[in-house]
Amino acid sequence: MSFTVTVQPSGHSFSVQPDEPILMAAIRQGVGLPYGCKDGACGSCKCKLTHGSVIHGAHRTTALNALEEDAGWILTCRAFPQSSLCIETRSVVDTKDYPLRKMPARVHRLERLAPDVMLLQLQIPTNENWQWRAGQFVDFLLPSGDRRSYSMANAPHRMMDVLGTGNPGIELHIRHVSGGLFTDHLFAVMKPRDLLRIQGPYGSFYWRQASTKPVILLAGGTGFAPIKAIIEQMRVQRSKVDVFLYWGCRTQVDLYLHSWAQSTAQEWPLLRYVPVLSGATLDDKWRGRQGWVHSAVMQDWPDLSGHQVYACGSPMMVDAARADFVEHCGLPTDEFFADAFTHTAAKSSPK
Repeated sequence: MSFTVTVQPSGHSFSVQPDEPILMAAIRQGVGLPYGCKDGACGSCKCKLTHGSVIHGAHRTTALNALEEDAGWILTCRAFPQSSLCIETRSVVDTKDYPLRKMPARVHRLERLAPDVMLLQLQIPTNENWQWRAGQFVDFLLPSGDRRSYSMANAPHRMMDVLGTGNPGIELHIRHVSGGLFTDHLFAVMKPRDLLRIQGPYGSFYWRQASTKPVILLAGGTGFAPIKAIIEQMRVQRSKVDVFLYWGCRTQVDLYLHSWAQSTAQEWPLLRYVPVLSGATLDDKWRGRQGWVHSAVMQDWPDLSGHQVYACGSPMMVDAARADFVEHCGLPTDEFFADAFTHTAAKSSPK
């Protein structure tokens, strides 16, 4: 038995099995719903249930709390239908030009960008006409049956440049998690020419290029990866909007592509770069901004009513930024786009 989900105001509809999350059924059938982590951590897929009933799987209360659930809000990534449904969501992205693909990928290059951050370049088959939006991510399909998710750090137009071999490829920035199913292998065993399996693209975190508003790019740690891809996409599209990159890390070594951000800001007059450290040490000899990265944005931009914000980092950072920017800086709720991730050695999908 299957149920029907109707999406308003777009009018899209799709079928879903009782034992599958609403979001995964939508992805499977090419219906674009907003989402980020697919793991109940970020809240990006939160929408209003106007008809029908669901049961929620495990999720973070910061993504959906009990009061919100009682008021009819659901997380489509963790909601299992008990009847046919009608849901309301602020936007439905078009996925027909970016179909979900499963394919092999060969390791081309490994480079430590920081003691716990690895740059992984992958070559994908030349016969795969695969496209994605800058800011999206892929799943690694592990032999155990588990999945791990990581954002592409290069824009689609740079696939050829990443490898320099004439073959398409993608770049990822991956932080080591002790005991991680994927990252332990990546940092200790993986070598060039190893074969992996990936599936994607996933996610509704990407630049809305029709907007003419100034853009705040907010990155925490390796959340810089999709932000870097968005910057590359904005440059190649010759965007005319002002762009302000705020990258928050703990210490200076964690700013693993600090020189890239600096040189890009020098080359592209529309980009301004503000690194922020929350735990600078004496050895850092840091003279730049300190504290929480979203607080630095608020200090510089007390009025965000005319801006767009793209935030990628931990759920705590994303939640704090969303709440404070909307409440204290006047940011419209529909101009905050986010991708939150968790680092774990367990079952969820870190990025």
